[in-house]
Order: sequence, then structure tokens, then C-alpha cells
Amino acid sequence: MAFSDKEIASAIEMGELKILPRGFRLNPAGVDLRIDRGVRLKPKQQLLVASIERVELSNRIVGFLHLRSSLAREGLFASLALVDPGFRGQLTVSLYNSGDSAVNLAKGERFIQLSLLRLGKPSTKKYAGRYQNSSGVVASRRRKRSHTPKIMESVIQGTGG
Repeated sequence: MAFSDKEIASAIEMGELKILPRGFRLNPAGVDLRIDRGVRLKPKQQLLVASIERVELSNRIVGFLHLRSSLAREGLFASLALVDPGFRGQLTVSLYNSGDSAVNLAKGERFIQLSLLRLGKPSTKKYAGRYQNSSGVVASRRRKRSHTPKIMESVIQGTGG
């Protein structure tokens, strides 16, 4: 079930949800989060930005991010992901300006909305991925691990195998 403003406030009060620092805007069915710095996106430009707010979800809550409709109307697209139960950190978002004019965002401007859903049962695992405890903009960590088998590494390096 999607959280209403009253349920969001209650989850914060009960410690199931943390959003810090204060200053975010509570909406009827979500929370508006603010951009961490001022940016100017030229037409056809992509840029990673972060939320000012640090979000912490319990294992009973999952989050969905949405670009604010005012920004979409100016030609912005955002690559938005699921916020898994147990996630802690600032949220990194990829913005793309598909329009013909530059789009300016001031530091502290509301740019994404976080909608929250309560899981029917708590998740058995909490998020423990590469972006846990993110701070500021975090680039892709997808290629950080080597996918080359150890035997192949030794052949390439000439150390036997």
C-alpha cells in the first residue's frame, strides 16, 4: 500500500524511515527531495546529480523515485531506480535534457519525489549493494568487479594456471 503524508510522518516518528536533513517537502503521497548543487543542463546534455537528503529505509519499506512534473514539462528526463528496503544514503539521479533550451536547477530546488510503499511482509534481506551509504554523486560501480575468471587472469599475465 502506498504511504500517505500521515503514514510517512508516522514512519519517520517510529524510526522506520529517516530523511535528513529536514527541509524536504511532505506531499499527500510522497516526499519532494532537493538537488545538492546548482546545475545548468544544456540541450542534449546528461548529468549525474544527488539529493541533499540522506534516506534510510527499514526492511518494511520500498521507495520509488519520480521526476517532478514541472521539470519533465521543460524537457528533462531522469533515470530513476527503485530504492530497496534497507538502503541508506543520498540518492544519485541521472538527468537528461531532451529539450532545445537549457534547464537551470538551483541548489536546494525540489527535483524528485520519493513515493513509499509498505511491503506486505518485511524483506528477509536488506539492501547491501555497492551504493550503500552513498554520499554525494556516485558514478556507476557496475564495472568495479572483474568478471574475468582467475584462470584466464593467470593465462593473460603469463603466470600459469
